[in-house]
Amino acid sequence: MDFLLLDFLGKPVWSWGLFLILVVALLAFDLGVLYRKSHEIGVRESLLLSAFYIGAGLLFSIWIWHYLGERAALLYLTGFVVEKSLALDNIFVIAMIFAYFGVPRAYQHRVLVYGILGVILLRGVMIGVGAEVVEHFEWVLLVFAAFLIVTGVKMLTGGQDEYDVAKNPVLRFMRRRFRVTDELHGERFFVRRPMGLSGKTALCVTPLFLALVMVELADVIFAVDSIPAIFAITTDPYIVFTSNIFAILGLRALFFALSAMMHRFVHLKTAVSLVLVFIGAKVIGAELLGIEKVPAALSLGVTAALLTGGVALSLWQTRRSDAEPPTPAQVPVHPE
Repeated sequence: MDFLLLDFLGKPVWSWGLFLILVVALLAFDLGVLYRKSHEIGVRESLLLSAFYIGAGLLFSIWIWHYLGERAALLYLTGFVVEKSLALDNIFVIAMIFAYFGVPRAYQHRVLVYGILGVILLRGVMIGVGAEVVEHFEWVLLVFAAFLIVTGVKMLTGGQDEYDVAKNPVLRFMRRRFRVTDELHGERFFVRRPMGLSGKTALCVTPLFLALVMVELADVIFAVDSIPAIFAITTDPYIVFTSNIFAILGLRALFFALSAMMHRFVHLKTAVSLVLVFIGAKVIGAELLGIEKVPAALSLGVTAALLTGGVALSLWQTRRSDAEPPTPAQVPVHPE
């Protein structure tokens, strides 16, 4: 059992294993017990499930406090809040993907949960590579900080491009190279279909699997913002990875509630853009002033204040709105 004490990215193997076992247990309970049978998830159920995951993430911060100390716990919470806020835009993109493929709400949760497995792998690779790069080239943090400021300013000025599912090159490639059914087959990702008059069958991809691939790609796109943001908060790979995964777990659970309410968060993007600018400016300012570390409590306080203010102002301003929530992009379900 000595291998459990071996160092991996600055922490013993057992600590990484403990976290992964916890995540697998949560997903197994989610998919194998709570949602063994697919059904449409309502707003109330979505909020309860999200509260469960948020509670698990907050309880893990207590473990971080016990294991790594107060500063590490505050950095974890800051990363948790920032990642969750940055991923909110991802909700509308996922809603567009589901609308594009005509995925019923009853099957959406299955796609999101299986998508988590891919997210854990992809985020793990990206964070591991990022940690190695930062360790050997510390100046990369300044590049990350500058990137966050530029991204935040672009969000403030409305300079970010809209996500277009139909033009995704990976989707076009899969449609050309794989046999894709024209319709969904329940919650199955693959089916065997007869080919011609020979009676032989071939394995085909269903639109539900294409939706899963597009959800994974959307997460990679959004990780371009979130990974630099969390590394600008802390360079500890363990805190970076655990805060990222717990935030994503809770956000996927919250999808069904927020996807119907996103039209009310009119100032959320402004708040998120200010958070990105603050995080980037904090890193560059600390370098210019010769400050080794900005207090973790200050980072968490400013981040929470900006996001809470944006959400509160949005809900107050739209409290009497009778407008219908905007629907995802109106596109054909099975375009050529």
